[in-house]
Amino acid sequence: MNDKSVSIRPARREDVPAIVAMLADDHLGRARERVEDPLPAIYYQAFERVERDSNLTLVVAESEGRVVGCLQLAVLAGISSQGGIRGLLEDVRVASDCRSRGIGEQLVQWAIAEAKARGCNLVELLTHSSRVDAQRFYKHLGFVLSHAGMTVRF
Repeated sequence: MNDKSVSIRPARREDVPAIVAMLADDHLGRARERVEDPLPAIYYQAFERVERDSNLTLVVAESEGRVVGCLQLAVLAGISSQGGIRGLLEDVRVASDCRSRGIGEQLVQWAIAEAKARGCNLVELLTHSSRVDAQRFYKHLGFVLSHAGMTVRF
């Protein structure tokens, strides 16, 4: 059940507060994001870095003039897999009051199509092991468990 009133477009600087609010809207995000007014400058600086990098694409889903979802696609060239290019999905979020309307599916399908158009031979994503609902959602879209992720924080 897709929400036909949703459009996907490149993120703009003025979307940053809505994006950060969605990133902070779960048990993991609450601990690592800073939703303040005014929003810390580091978020705008990060947006500018993403915007300058042609291998990164940050998009939002918009409905009735409101940002209701976001996603970042990274296109990564490599030597493995016979020089294959891979797409990496990051920060897939839908506003909590807009979930179960097909917005996340539209975002991910957009990203897969964009990755194919940019020459990627696969799309991968990372999701935290505690995000059981997200894992179920990605499996529904055809993703399969294929890696064990590890993290070092600085």
